[in-house]
Formats: sequence, C-alpha cells, structure tokens
Amino acid sequence: MVFSASSQVIIISPILPRIGEVLHIPEVLQGWLITSYAVMLSIFALITGPISDKIGRRVVLVAGCGSMTVMLLLHGIVHSFLALLIVRALAGASGGVLSGAAVAYVGDYFPYKRRGWANGWIMSGVAVGQIIGVPVGTILAEWFSFQWSFLMFGVTMLLATLLVWCFVPQPDMDLNRERLTVRGALHTYSDLLRQRSVVAVSAAYFLMFFSIGLYVVYLPTWFEETLNVSGETIALMFFLGGIANVLTGPMAGNVSDRIGRKPLIVTSCLGLGLVMVATTFATSNVWMVYFIFSMAMVMVAMRLSPLQSLMTALVPAEHRGVLMSLAVAFGQVGIGSGSAVAGLIYTKYGFFSNTIFAATAIVIMAAMVQYLLPEPQAQTVNA
Repeated sequence: MVFSASSQVIIISPILPRIGEVLHIPEVLQGWLITSYAVMLSIFALITGPISDKIGRRVVLVAGCGSMTVMLLLHGIVHSFLALLIVRALAGASGGVLSGAAVAYVGDYFPYKRRGWANGWIMSGVAVGQIIGVPVGTILAEWFSFQWSFLMFGVTMLLATLLVWCFVPQPDMDLNRERLTVRGALHTYSDLLRQRSVVAVSAAYFLMFFSIGLYVVYLPTWFEETLNVSGETIALMFFLGGIANVLTGPMAGNVSDRIGRKPLIVTSCLGLGLVMVATTFATSNVWMVYFIFSMAMVMVAMRLSPLQSLMTALVPAEHRGVLMSLAVAFGQVGIGSGSAVAGLIYTKYGFFSNTIFAATAIVIMAAMVQYLLPEPQAQTVNA
C-alpha cells in the first residue's frame, strides 16, 4: 500500500517535464498538479480522521486503497491539463482517506517502544517505490506515455487492496464512543489545537512538506536544463536515492527506539538544509546528481519514522486518527503551497532561490521540534 500510494505521488516530479510537453503545460503551472492533489488530500484527511477513530482503521484502509485504485486507472483516459488536474485531485481525496489512518494504525497495533522499528519498515515502502516503482514509471513515461506510469501503480494498488482485505486485522483498541457528528468532529479538532504540542507538530509537518515542495518538484527539471540529462538518468537518480532511503529508514527507526526521536529528527533537518543549499554549487556532473539526491533521501529517511512515532504518543488512542489526519492535512497544505510557490520562484529567480527557501523552512522545523515538542518516554505512553 505504501509502495503504491507514495510512488504515484513521487512519480510526478521526474515525469513532470514529459507531462508538460505532452499536454502543453507552461512550467509555471506544472506545480499545480501537485497542489490539486495536496489540497484534496488535506480536506479528506480531516474528514476521515474522526471516522477512523469511530469505526476503526481497517475499514478506512480498505476503502482508501479501493478508491485509489479506481482513480489511478482513470489516469489512462486523460488527455488534457484540466482532465489531469481533476483526476489528480480525485486521487488526492483517496490519499486523504489513507494517509492518517495508515500512520494511526501503527500507533494502535504496536507498543510505543517498537513504533520506530515498525514505522521504519512500513515506510521503507516509499524507498522501494523509489528503487523500483519510480524508475520503471519514469522509463514507461519516456518510452510510451506518462499515463502508463499511473496505470502501473493502479495495478499494484489493486493488489494492495486485496492484501489489506485478506491479511490486515483490526487492532484491539478503544474506539471513540462519542456520537460521530460534524459538530463533534470540529470540537475534537478545536480541543487538539489548544494543545501546544499539537500546534507545534502540525506546524512542523507543514514546514517539512513545504520544503519538499519547494525543492523536489523542480529538481529534475533543473537537472535536465542544467546538465542536459535524460529521463533514464533521472530514473537512476531515484533508484539510487531509494536504496539510500531503504537502508536508512529501518535503521533510523531502531535507533530512535533506543535514544529518542528528537535527536534524529533535528539532525536530519539540519543535514537536509545543508544538502539543499549545496545543490546548485555542488552539482557539476551526473555523478554529483546521484550523490546529492541520495544524501537528501538519507536525511528524509532519518526524520520520517521517528517523527511519526513521536506523533502517535501525543494523544490517547481514541483521538490518534484525528491527530494524524490533522498533521497530514497541514503537511499537504505545505507541499501544495510549496509546489505552487516553487513554480513561481523557479521561473523568475532560478533553482537557487528554491533551495534557499526550502532550507530555511526545514531549519525552522528543526527548531520547533527541538524546543516545542516533548520527547515521550515508552513507560509513560499508553500503548
């Protein structure tokens, strides 16, 4: 599931130049394909959070996988910018159903002292997507058409739907016993946003994805324009970055279970900021393209599973889905706005400006995590 859901998002970046050529989309508007996805994901994540707390994660995961399958297969019939924009928005709605419930499921099923390990392995699906899914999808777009990339992930998501249906149990957890109403859901979100730690983690999620939107979306385009690299080179870049990610993710999860979440999160943010700023100065040949992107993926992997594990401990289990959906919504607003801004500053000032703004955002995130978020202890967390 994570492989399919993440790959169909990541694939936009390396094949964005192909999509722009085929559908005649100006560079300044290409980022809106990511923005439309992100906006709908954030809306539906907020809607689904209270529902998953009420009826359980398993039903929500099955529904999200099934609807995502349909939306990905619909990509095969789009032949205009507007049609693709609409289908990406619908896929974002399905992603919103999945996102919060998937992370909350880990919090429901695993004790806190094992959540770093679990998140590390589960989120390695993102890395496997970079190693296999994104390179293959990029080559399909290069050799045939960009629609084939999404059709491939539609097939793997169909398989994921069947696997979730057959093998993923409903965790033994206390479901929210309150009556599910719009007013009640809004009241729950309002109560959560009165907690400093919840506001801080939501803002951190926004900044994390805002920086990714600024940096990653136009990175392949800049590489192609600067070094005249091919689509196959970009595919290999994601392949190598995925290997770096899959090697780092589970290790980072294990280490965070032992030493705490915050040291890894802060270190990875500061490291990623340095990589971002160094990109335009250090990238003089194809080998440096591979190295820079792999280092960026190492820093991303170091941060993701510790941050998600920390978040699952901030609220009781019956409100975990609401918190995760709230954070996901902030994150998607971040990547949506970052992608939209990225196109504007890239076309006007060049990619160096993207790296500076992205690095600034990620350093601010590091400061927020360090000074505004608690470091939960396993013995004090309700497993």
